Amino acid sequence: MKKYNAGIIGATGMVGQRFVLLLAEHPWFNVTVLAASPRSAGKKYGEVVKDRWLMSAPVPEKYANMVIADAHDVETVAGNTDFIFCAVDMDKGETKKLEEAYAKAERPVMSNNSAHRHTPDVPMLIPEVNPEHAEIVKAQRVRLGTKRGFVAVKSNCSIQSYVPALHPLMKFGVNEVVVCTYQAISGAGKNFGTWPEMADNVIPFIGGEEEKSEKEPLKIWGKIRDGIIVDAEKPVITAQCIRVPVTDGHMAAVFVKFDGKPSKEEIINLWNRYGSDGDLRLPSAPEKFLTYFGEDSFPQTKLHRDLYGGMGVSIGRLREDALYDYKFVCLSHNTLRGAAGGAVLMAELFADKGYFD
Repeated sequence: MKKYNAGIIGATGMVGQRFVLLLAEHPWFNVTVLAASPRSAGKKYGEVVKDRWLMSAPVPEKYANMVIADAHDVETVAGNTDFIFCAVDMDKGETKKLEEAYAKAERPVMSNNSAHRHTPDVPMLIPEVNPEHAEIVKAQRVRLGTKRGFVAVKSNCSIQSYVPALHPLMKFGVNEVVVCTYQAISGAGKNFGTWPEMADNVIPFIGGEEEKSEKEPLKIWGKIRDGIIVDAEKPVITAQCIRVPVTDGHMAAVFVKFDGKPSKEEIINLWNRYGSDGDLRLPSAPEKFLTYFGEDSFPQTKLHRDLYGGMGVSIGRLREDALYDYKFVCLSHNTLRGAAGGAVLMAELFADKGYFD
């Protein structure tokens, strides 16, 4: 496989730090640029993140002395990279402009931000779920007037547990979904050292999260028509999102109603078979995408968030419900599957399909 030079825009934040760790020994991608805000530009990466490094593993030695570039210096960053990972902490409007500027500089942009998630010709990918949406890039390039450049986005981390679990069941006509997510503090870019108020605490509100949780799955399940992705009309989803005192890992409690109710055995068999044959054959793809646990107390955040390198999705407690057809719980690692790891896997998919050439 051809190697590609990658830039990480927003490299000093929590997701940027996760990108740095994931890409340090990547077989396809070589990080040649670390970029951040003007206040960090010109300084060595190790010095800038020294007092705000949030990962358990240390800063990779190969990046510690790399001088940070200004993320807004598009010409310089683009000139030293083949494509971009973007995890900036900026206003949505500014993020949208910056990502399109890199795309128009003929650099594919793998975005972890929400700014372009509802742009109709921007694919929002979970590679095991909707890889066919990569095709919309052709229409986006026409709009942007580019040959190589485009923007692709990763969906919100809160939906990365329950959308994969629901996807194999869509053939039974998933009609209504109620979901309550219990989300780790790293989803806010923090740990207990930087957010001590979260210790022994639960906050029943995460700004904008419920709207994302209800709307983004409909784009993922949408269809490409006339150069845009048209959102699916069903299922109807209602969500409640809660911040809990956990470092990493988002759990979801899901209630689902079908047009044609399957048996419990059919559902479990579908989950255990889906993505278990390593179809993607990409470096970051988990050996098994979905894993169902029969134990009543599984999955557990601390035990199962790192399943298959944090890229696997855990499911458990499937049972019939008095109001809906079934209920179950599911779990994913929010900064791996849900954020940086999902974006790296998305980049691998585009590279494998030739979109970086």
